[in-house]
Parts: sequence; C-alpha cells; structure tokens
Amino acid sequence: MRKTEFAFWTFLMMAGLAGITTVLNVTNGNSANSPNAELYRQLDLFGDVFERVRSDYVEKPDDTLLVENAINGMLTSLDPHSSYLSPKNFKDMQVQTRGEFGGLGIEVTMENGVIKVVSPIDDTPASKAGILANDLITHLDNEQINGLTLEQAVEKMRGPVNTPISLTVVRKGREDPFDVKVTRDVIRINPVKARVEDDIAYIKVSTFNEQTHAMLVKSMDQLKKEIGPKLRGYIIDLRNNPGGLLDQAISVSDDFLEQGAIVLTKGRNNEETQRSQARPGDSSDGKPVVVLINGGSASASEIVAGALQDHKRATIIGTRSFGKGSVQTIIPLGTTNGAIRLTTARYYTPSNRSIQAKGIDPDIIVEQELPDELKDKVANEKPRGEASLRGHLRNPDGTVKAPEGAKPAGAEGAEAPKEEPKEESGSLAYVPKEPEKDTQLQYALRFLRGTATEATVAKPVAPTSPANDASKQQAAPVPN
Repeated sequence: MRKTEFAFWTFLMMAGLAGITTVLNVTNGNSANSPNAELYRQLDLFGDVFERVRSDYVEKPDDTLLVENAINGMLTSLDPHSSYLSPKNFKDMQVQTRGEFGGLGIEVTMENGVIKVVSPIDDTPASKAGILANDLITHLDNEQINGLTLEQAVEKMRGPVNTPISLTVVRKGREDPFDVKVTRDVIRINPVKARVEDDIAYIKVSTFNEQTHAMLVKSMDQLKKEIGPKLRGYIIDLRNNPGGLLDQAISVSDDFLEQGAIVLTKGRNNEETQRSQARPGDSSDGKPVVVLINGGSASASEIVAGALQDHKRATIIGTRSFGKGSVQTIIPLGTTNGAIRLTTARYYTPSNRSIQAKGIDPDIIVEQELPDELKDKVANEKPRGEASLRGHLRNPDGTVKAPEGAKPAGAEGAEAPKEEPKEESGSLAYVPKEPEKDTQLQYALRFLRGTATEATVAKPVAPTSPANDASKQQAAPVPN
C-alpha cells in the first residue's frame, strides 16, 4: 500500500518500503579514478570527525543522538520540509495521519502547570465518565502533572485500548479534588466540523487525515437534510488548515468536480510526472461553493483551493495562502530507526501553476482585522509564508500561466499576459472565535445570498499583518 500527501507538517507515506540498503563497491569506490572518489573522501572525513567528537568532547556524547543530529542536519540543509524523524516522531506522525488512537476523548490545553479540559468529545470514554469542559486535571494515576509538558501529559493519557487510567480532577463548585477512572478506547479525530447557517451549509476542514473525505461526505448529507430545498450553497473553510494526505485532498476536490485534472506532481525526472483526474459526480449537486483561505492555509488546502479555482467551480475568498508547493516522501528506515522525510517533487494546479513560495491568491480579497490587543504585538513583525522560510525551494516557473479563460482587465478578447513569478510572503492567519466577528465568513455568507457589495472588499494590497505558518499558528487544543 502506498499513500501520498501534501502536509505542511504531515507527510506522504511509502508504507511498503521497509528500509534503505546502500551497496558500495569498496574496491572501485576508493579508486582515484572513480567518479565517486570525492564522495567517499567526504564520507571518510565525516567518520574522522565523528570519532574525534566521541573521543575528545568534554563530556561523553550520546552516539545515537550524534548520528540522528548528523542525519537531520544533512536533510534540513536541503529545504525547510526535509528532516529526520526519530522512531517516536515517526510513530506520532502515523497517528496524526491515521486520525485515530487509543485515548480518552478530551481536548486539552495546559494552564498554570495543570491540564485544562477544553471539551470532552461526544460518545468517548471521557464524556461517558462525566469529564466536563473547564475541569482541571492535576494527577494521572496519582502522579503529579506539574513539571510535565503538554505533550508529555497527553502521551501519558494515550495508551492501549481497554487499559484504565485514574484522573484527579479539580472542578469549580466542588470543594475537594476527586478521582475519575477512565478506560481508554479508540478515539477518532474528526477533521470536519459542520453547521447550518440558515440557508447555507458551513463546513470547516481542519486537516486532511484518513477520515477527512468520509466525514465531509457525511456532513454534506446531513446538512442537505437539515436545510432542505432552500439550500443556497456551501462554504468550505480551509483557513489555518496546514495540509494532510494527498489522496484526501484529491477526494475532497473531486466531490465538487465532474471532470478534469485536480493536481499534477513533477519530480526530478519527466517520467515521475503524475496527474490526478476527477471522476463524474458532484456531491454538492452543482450548488455554488465558496472556499475560505488565509495565510495559514497550506499544502493540501492549496491543492483543493487551486483545483476548484482553476475549474471555476468555487469562488476563493480571504487572503493569500501560505505557498507550500512541494511534496514530501516519508521513507521508513527499518522497524527501529525512524524515517526520513524527503522533498521529492513539486505540485501544480490544473492550469500548471506552481504555488511554491507564491500561494493561492483569492478571487476576492477580504482582510480580517486584528483585535486591538493583537495589533501592538505584531506591529513590527513581517508577514510569514513559504517565501519567508530560510532555504525554501524557489518557484520553478519561468512564467506564470494564467487560468484558462482569464483576460486582463479592460482588454476584451486579448490573451492573458504572462508575468514573471513573484515570491510572496503569506497573509493574515487570524480567525475570530465568534462567527459574528469573522469578517471573511460574514462576507462569504452575503456573497452566496447575493447581498455582498464591493465596498466590503479590501483592495489587493500587500498585507500589513503577519501570517502564521503552520508552525506559528495560535496554540490549539490537543485531543487525546
């Protein structure tokens, strides 16, 4: 089985590859006439340095860490998205892309050294045991949480299915702490949240894991039944979605397309070029679609937005996306050695646009104003995007091909001009929690209802507020 994906921090799997075996012809390889002689000399140099560090460093180093850091240094020098995954990080990545694990079913965050419950997930062990939002968890199996990081605490709460754990809970309104025994079960991360906005179906897609497409289709079916014949259209919210599995991004795009290309991937060699095609059938029944994006929309999110934009199937509203247009391959290194994450290709939208270090520009730019308390904090910061990452891949296009049918303003019938690719920093990635304060969402609702006016749309100027890439977004609750 082979899976591919375009995540900003989650990645393409090559599950059938158990490791990497390199066979060197030692006799010929060390020959002065060998074309690889310089390579082997450099490898000998690495070995000399490694032994010198092991023998002479002021403290005895950890050999495993030395090798792991050396490998990671080699990979991270290539681009911002290639790296080494330790066995633990590799396992965590698999859990993230699979979208399910053994756990309790609560979203948590860290507050004043203890775990605070953001919300229990419906129909999970935690909700059945009576855990409530805003509960504080101070001990796990009678061991204090104080001193642990959020990641360490979450790891302790996760575990094999059908194993118990005791939580010590402090709850407002109760004088003394009390213990709650919870038995772990399979927890599925729901990457899709949907709700009715009167006559419009609103669907938030937070990531592209193995559950995304199925949950999207299920949500669309439920919303169709709830709204009924008055359904005007769909809002697909991809803001601050850092990416995910390629097959899921393709399936989500295909839900709204009847035919045509969805995405192209191009590797180092021409024979590595692949094209994904849409299949007949539109799950939205041809209803109007708006896709919301911002500076936190990266990778697989940009695949969906780019495909629907090029086919003129959706109106893209918001601000410029992050601009990650490269493909990573996860190559396992055996059962105990972790894996490497290696950039192996670039992806292109159906009209052959590379969004690498450029992003997807929305059809309608709507800026989200920052609240006053955040304006001062970011006043001196620059927008962030792929183009702002050190060592990022350059946009490969000599020219940028405009989407089919595009025409320059005021030149009816003229061909769309070709322009030099311009690398762009990202855009604002702030989204208010309150829907009524969400300028982009409110504009999308008015747009689908036919009541939007140009006066509400910001002019396409360079953003003055910084965008958060997937590694810089606001802290989010962690499910466990």
